[in-house]
Amino acid sequence: MTTNLHLVYRVSSPAGISPYRIVDHQDREIHWINDFLDAQHLRCLSSRSVRSYGYDLLNFAKWWCQRKSMQMSRLNESHLLDYVRHQLESLPKPTPQTVNHRLTVVRCLYRFHFGRELPRGRGSVQSIHKTRSPFGYGRHGHMVGGLRLRQPRRAVVPLSSEEISQFWSSFRTYRDLSITALMLFNGLRSCEVIGLRLEELRLSEGQFRVRGKGNKERVLPLSDDTIQTLECYLAIERPQVDSPYVFLCLKGLQRGRPITPAGLRSLFRHHRRLTNVPLANPHRWRHTFGTTMARSGVSLPALMQLMGHSHIHTTMLYVRLSPEDVWREYQQAIRNIRRLPSPIEP
Repeated sequence: MTTNLHLVYRVSSPAGISPYRIVDHQDREIHWINDFLDAQHLRCLSSRSVRSYGYDLLNFAKWWCQRKSMQMSRLNESHLLDYVRHQLESLPKPTPQTVNHRLTVVRCLYRFHFGRELPRGRGSVQSIHKTRSPFGYGRHGHMVGGLRLRQPRRAVVPLSSEEISQFWSSFRTYRDLSITALMLFNGLRSCEVIGLRLEELRLSEGQFRVRGKGNKERVLPLSDDTIQTLECYLAIERPQVDSPYVFLCLKGLQRGRPITPAGLRSLFRHHRRLTNVPLANPHRWRHTFGTTMARSGVSLPALMQLMGHSHIHTTMLYVRLSPEDVWREYQQAIRNIRRLPSPIEP
């Protein structure tokens, strides 16, 4: 089989078929991958997740198809060890997180086709851990897992108050201020801002609905300043077109069309150059929201709900106290201890 494979997007795909397809140079589909993508699409995974799976399996298929006379049924953990070596020798070199995600998707692909875990093979590395069903959901059970690269601990670096003020003051439209406010005061992801619909705004009630990862919905409060900014954008700047999306392009040939991920990146890139705040990317605003909420004493369950996290471990990344925070809490604890009556009579 040729290794000249690529991922395509079929706009007019039937409802039960994933629009993302792996095809060869003659536009012939690679069914052992596309059947798996169809199953994820039927699970109602977000388009971004299915696309991510497609690119992960595209990388694997290009490597696997170079191995002559190798059928999917013969795949084992030893082969994945070779696959990891291949990735680490490639340029650009993928991050450990990317490699681990690809391995997870390949193992899910194998379970999908054969209904069992990937065989061990010679020289493989295995461990026992808990997992979900072959599709990544359902009740938990034990399975045999293989090689995973050690991932460096993520450090959440928020923007300083000076950086926020400097970047914020560079905006000149209510639309841009509204976008940034939803990231800073509500912790929205880029895709959540872009996908926000008019019907999801409830400005009179001070709240709105947002659809996050895995199509999970959550209801979030709106601050008075954000409500005022959104009202000004909707009344003054937003083009009068029949579009369900909140944020539209304001100028040029794309006026009236929904803002795209590339357009949002371009907007932030322009203002980073304008203000010389290099860390002010969209996700950094979300990090700043999470860190600010955690330092202000918001409980972990509440913060988890506000940010739309599926796992508490992700939320815990924002609960990292600075030395000043530790010292302040220590002094408060000492003051509380001193209030205790002395058990020794003078």
